Amino acid sequence: MSTIALETVRRPARTATYAPIPLSRIVAVELRKSFDTRTGFWLVTGIGIASVLATVGVVLFAAPAQLTFSTFTLAIGFPLAVILPMIAILSVTGEWSQRTGLTTFTLVPHRGRVVLAKAFVAVSVAMVSMLGAFVVGALGNVVGARVAGVPAVWNLDVVTLFDIVLANVLVVLFGFMLGVLIRGSAGAIVAYFVYAFLMPTVTDLLAANQQWFHDLQPWVDPAIAQHELFHGALTVEQWSQLGLTSLIWLVVPLLVGLRVLLRSEVK
Repeated sequence: MSTIALETVRRPARTATYAPIPLSRIVAVELRKSFDTRTGFWLVTGIGIASVLATVGVVLFAAPAQLTFSTFTLAIGFPLAVILPMIAILSVTGEWSQRTGLTTFTLVPHRGRVVLAKAFVAVSVAMVSMLGAFVVGALGNVVGARVAGVPAVWNLDVVTLFDIVLANVLVVLFGFMLGVLIRGSAGAIVAYFVYAFLMPTVTDLLAANQQWFHDLQPWVDPAIAQHELFHGALTVEQWSQLGLTSLIWLVVPLLVGLRVLLRSEVK
């Protein structure tokens, strides 16, 4: 046997080792992907446009007695509650609708890390957007008070501001859950609008005509407790209702969606 052959036999095979991609890099990539597309860009741009338009609308059309910080914040919060979940939905469903999932999950085989990064980005965008909304609302409150010739009213404390941020984060997480569960942009967006606009109307009609459901509604309708977050501190009972409805409508479907997503075949 030749010397080269002996060395080939004796030397152990070299195994390449690669360090896993850090989560911070995955988050940075997912953040960029959320704004790279035309849809993502205009959704984010729409947040700023909607905030300014809502503020101008309050200054022009609200009565002087209604020119308060809470009025501006609630006016800005409504369009945000519609736009922010769309960003969360598209960040998840884009992997399937744009067929980038095969590339993404090949580069990062652990799908759970990708989903975690998408959730982190969605929540971060929501919180930053709400902070920006508070700034725009504060400016609108000052300008509106000067235009109307009345003193500026700052009627929101830190606890209420935290509750408003929490309410928007829950809405964003619900959109994220629908994206994970349905994994189709059109279906998830339609499901969100049914949840946000149709379901509260149906449950309110049922509660108005059925006494048994009137007493049960706060414990099964997530819109009740989430709506209260915009109007001040919750009681212990209301926090319990928020926790139960979030468990039923958010946590359980999200766990089901994650289980299917982690096991399904990516094509």
